[in-house]
Amino acid sequence: MQVSRFPLIPLCGAEPELESSGHLESSGHLWRVMERIELDGESLNLQTLERIAGGGCEVVLAARAVARMKASREVVERHFAEGKTVYGVTTGFGVFSDVVIPREKALELQRNLILSHCAGVGEPLPPRVARAMMALRANALAKGHSGIRLEPVELLLRLLSKDVVPVIPSQGSVGASGDLAPLAHLAAALMGIGEVGGGGSRLPASEALERLGEKPVAFEAKEGLAMINGTQAITAIGGLALARALRLVDLADGIAAMTLDALEGTDTAFDERIHLARPHDGQLLVARRMRKLVEGSELRESHRDCARVQDAYSLRCIPQVHGAVRDGLAFAAQKMAIEINSATDNPLVFENGDVISGGNFHGAPVALACDVAAIALTDMASISERRIERLVNPDLSGLPPFLVKEGGLHSGFMIAQVTAAALVSESKALAHPASVDSIPTSANKEDHVSMGPIAARKLASIVENLAGVVAIEAICAAQALDFRRPLRSSPAIEALHARIRRATPPWEADRYLHQDLVSVGGILDELHAELDGFLAPG
Repeated sequence: MQVSRFPLIPLCGAEPELESSGHLESSGHLWRVMERIELDGESLNLQTLERIAGGGCEVVLAARAVARMKASREVVERHFAEGKTVYGVTTGFGVFSDVVIPREKALELQRNLILSHCAGVGEPLPPRVARAMMALRANALAKGHSGIRLEPVELLLRLLSKDVVPVIPSQGSVGASGDLAPLAHLAAALMGIGEVGGGGSRLPASEALERLGEKPVAFEAKEGLAMINGTQAITAIGGLALARALRLVDLADGIAAMTLDALEGTDTAFDERIHLARPHDGQLLVARRMRKLVEGSELRESHRDCARVQDAYSLRCIPQVHGAVRDGLAFAAQKMAIEINSATDNPLVFENGDVISGGNFHGAPVALACDVAAIALTDMASISERRIERLVNPDLSGLPPFLVKEGGLHSGFMIAQVTAAALVSESKALAHPASVDSIPTSANKEDHVSMGPIAARKLASIVENLAGVVAIEAICAAQALDFRRPLRSSPAIEALHARIRRATPPWEADRYLHQDLVSVGGILDELHAELDGFLAPG
């Protein structure tokens, strides 16, 4: 995968020439050369997927992917010309796999497949998820194991690059035989069927193609099947959620350190010797981060010789809990990294001419990854809420009740903790694994399914809930730190505090709290970047 980046170019006089590796677009009074990303089926990662999902990228096939795809298409066409019985090429689908379809009905077979599988219901997937699905499906096809022509995939990527995004219902897939319904809605847009979105509007796919001067695709032998066999809905929803979650857990360490210092906690529990005696990777990492985060704190030094022997678990066990969460997410991220660059079609086409039926479309690997991540992140939200309780409870904090000066007249952060409790409770319900369920489908031909899309959607909701809880802890910890003045915390924690204070002022009297939550929730990525600068090696 090759990535090229280009800056915004102001429109001054003559139109600038196109760069050979970029694409020029007009944007109001600016000219913008889009970031160009090549898909090769082998090197896409979550970070690049996030950029594609955000829009504004030109996405194309790499030359080596084109060569592989042409070779695999030649195999399919040869088998088709010889009249061989190949699943999905000259047969029906699922329980109809034993029904041989006449060659002259090959196009009708593929068209019928897409139309009949457009059975999704529910709210449409967010555009960023649909963009990710488009890129992921193209990347899977780029591996050259699916036997599809270049034309449908290149059209898919042209639509993605122009932000013409299929409207894809969010419900209707059980995650085996792939995300059939969501991917069928994606494929239907290439046929000029269904709706597309882009630029805040929706219109018929046929009209969008006509406006762009594009012709609808007529899927040939195996191509409809190639478009819909895969886990790209699970991977798009779950992968984007996981990418955000990885930043949130990083930030959660920093906010936890702010809470620890504001509550006059001790850093002795982060002594490296403790964690080397139980050397889980995540635990060792978080303990090291916590030591660095509180380094140089005047506040910590002010009570080093106090009588308290141990802190509560929500402070003392930050490395053990946050570390375990990281280990769970590391497992999920590893599975996502593999899945993003995998061939999930059926049957698969190989260089020697073999076309082999298998089950790479089954969503179990990513379904389990999403469930593990969901459970882990729920635990992180839970321990964060317990720290929020310690901050607002005067019996536990030694600070004014609910972190406000005139308690009674003002309620302060009383209900902020209630909101955190609600988010955690909801996450606990959502964290029940979807992957432990299976309802047989397709007349029991597909007798075990993954329920991966459900796992992915639940994960996405839990990530949003965690973001809310982390934002609430950040607001409360910053307020608690204000009460410890004139003592200062560490440089890292003070930098986080200063960024929070630019988004929301200290709480002197009750005000419209929702706006504070929205403001801090909106800068979580900025807070993560601030923290990252302090913890970066060197």
